[in-house]
Amino acid sequence: MMNGQKTTPEVGIQMPESKVVAAESATMSGPLVSAGHSRNIGRKTDIIHTTLRLVCLFSSVMAVSFMATAEEKATISIYGFHLPVYCKWSFADSFEYLVGMSAAVVAHSLLQLILSVVKLIKKTPVIPSRNHAWLIFAGDQIFAYAMMSAGSAASGVTNLNRTGIRHSVLPDFCKPLHRFCDRIAVSISFTFLSCFLLATSAVLDVIWLSKY
Repeated sequence: MMNGQKTTPEVGIQMPESKVVAAESATMSGPLVSAGHSRNIGRKTDIIHTTLRLVCLFSSVMAVSFMATAEEKATISIYGFHLPVYCKWSFADSFEYLVGMSAAVVAHSLLQLILSVVKLIKKTPVIPSRNHAWLIFAGDQIFAYAMMSAGSAASGVTNLNRTGIRHSVLPDFCKPLHRFCDRIAVSISFTFLSCFLLATSAVLDVIWLSKY
């Protein structure tokens, strides 16, 4: 007490260190950390999308290349007669259909790949909106079904060439034309691979739509 006046004692409160650490950790696990985690997941998804486009582009180009170069001349024997034969992919409608659909998938995959790479460089989302996601999903699904039908149609003709026609004199054309049939088989394999990749991309589109 000085000059009749009372001095108010100063009161200091010190939080335990454990509570301070808990408060700091609570602050660090707030919206900023959650947003950063979401960006990392989105970035990984964008990279997966881009990788699928690249592999699909490669497989579709291989399907077109092997089919468009399938051509061979040979000689077959029927009842002792040796007849010259000439096979080319353009002689079968199913092979032409496969080439046309594979070329369309090449264009689709190349366009999506370019857009994805540009957005990755700019560090913007590959799928910016739900409308864009629905558009990509529709394209991937349509092309996946188209590639499946093209591969199935070409497989039927190729199987007929390998087995021949039963109870007839038509032989196994793939014996004298083995190089032609091998290129057709490789093209069909890449066609089904492209179908699988497009279907996988469509599934990822659905997952994105379910989350955003």
